Amino acid sequence: MTDVLIVGYGPVGQVAAILLAQRGFTVQVVEKWATPYSMPRAVSYDGEASRILAACDLGDTLDPVCELSGEYTWKNGFGRTLLHVKVAEDGPTGWPDSISFYQPGLEAALAARGAALPGVRVLRGVEVTDLADHGDHVEVAAVDADGTPRTFTADWVLGCDGANSFVRRWLGATITDLGFGYDWLVCDVVLNEPVEFKPNNLQICDPARPRTAVSAGPDHRRWEFMRVPGETLEEFQTEASVWRLLGLFDITPATARLDRYGVYTTQACYADTWRSGRVFLAGDAAHVMPPFLGQGMSSGFRDVINLAWKLDLVRRGLADATLLDTYEVERKAHVQHAIRMSIDSGKVICETDPKQAAGRDSVMLAALRRRTQAKHARSLREAIVDGVLHRRPDGTPAPRAGDPVPQGRVAAGGRTGRFDDVVGGGFVLITRADPAAALDDAATAFLDALDVRRVTVRPADADAPAMPADAAGTDVVDLDGVYLTYLAGADADAVLVRPDFYVFGVAAGPTGLAALVDDLRQQVSARVPQP
Repeated sequence: MTDVLIVGYGPVGQVAAILLAQRGFTVQVVEKWATPYSMPRAVSYDGEASRILAACDLGDTLDPVCELSGEYTWKNGFGRTLLHVKVAEDGPTGWPDSISFYQPGLEAALAARGAALPGVRVLRGVEVTDLADHGDHVEVAAVDADGTPRTFTADWVLGCDGANSFVRRWLGATITDLGFGYDWLVCDVVLNEPVEFKPNNLQICDPARPRTAVSAGPDHRRWEFMRVPGETLEEFQTEASVWRLLGLFDITPATARLDRYGVYTTQACYADTWRSGRVFLAGDAAHVMPPFLGQGMSSGFRDVINLAWKLDLVRRGLADATLLDTYEVERKAHVQHAIRMSIDSGKVICETDPKQAAGRDSVMLAALRRRTQAKHARSLREAIVDGVLHRRPDGTPAPRAGDPVPQGRVAAGGRTGRFDDVVGGGFVLITRADPAAALDDAATAFLDALDVRRVTVRPADADAPAMPADAAGTDVVDLDGVYLTYLAGADADAVLVRPDFYVFGVAAGPTGLAALVDDLRQQVSARVPQP
């Protein structure tokens, strides 16, 4: 018997296993492929994904397989710049807004972290064939590569088994398909000699041949070419075609080695059901989106960190199982936004009608003249719009509830660094002043049961306070003014942050803080020790 069985061990399944095991879960992973896929698929992830990877105790250890995405420029077929994005090196999450990475290297690092956790057991070359949800547990039938049957029992099952998910089919989940399908030839290349590319990431919106040149992590590059009308798939996906198209960028067999090439068709779809009883979907099993904003894997990471803390509260008896209903409520709306934005970007990129492209160019060039440099798409940092959020008396989410919380540098106890590194994860109550006087014994017992860290932020001109290792609360110096600025902008004295780095709610004054904590208690249906 295991707490959670995960079907699939790509990056999303790996992050899920790590986050759960770090919370004390036993995790059984079943992966049908005997060995990890050796070629990259995704090539970028966002600042929120970086923050989640840091919560997996990786963070800066990924430097050998990652690099700052740097500039991202869109040009038209005549070489005129339509859009120029300079990716922030220190974004609101405390991490760069975009990272380019080599996926096999990331997966190897995640696998090593999972292997270091005693609660994680991984079986490769085993394919799940059936599930049976018995109400209080799930039985999982599987077969080895030689056909030998296996049976597993778990409290919960999480399907992270990709776009062709068996778990999704077992759920009987229908799919909403938004129909954005274009064929792209992907060419992953290793150059014989180091070359500095300026810009590091280039999108050429040429109606004659939309094409892309981006970093795929240190020492790796990716070129992509869209199949245009009148071109057959057969002639498009040959090695001769690959080198002919790479020649548009002066890449030849004499200057580079072709790691892999293949055609993929963009998709924009999501499962209509993400949970049935004790079985859940996450990552590509639940949603697939065009790759143009690099949100596919990042969205999968957001899925599993959302589910992990909720499963943790239920397993510990601190929340009713109905809390798990909010997983789909929160994540589906968030993913739908990412899909829509990815489609909107794809419509610009994939245009093959010269007249339509000329109109597009006119609009974008005029916008560029008004604003010579665009910031990275902060609108991707979408708020949660429903779910476990502080509420007004009429039941609607209160202001700031659902915001992605920023991260700044803090100092305490001789340590200086990112807030998550210095303070730690989980629920965090950040206040301007010691919250103890505003909270009665019942509220304090509730926060203690949830292991809520209480942090009082002090201005940067204050001396760094000591941090007792066994204290439930502590003071930190807000070195960059991130937290005091956030509280001031919210007209608040406190912000309660969820373990997935989204704001549960903000409060002003002692009465507001007490109401904020009580609202969280009611929403998770907590059963905690009474004083």
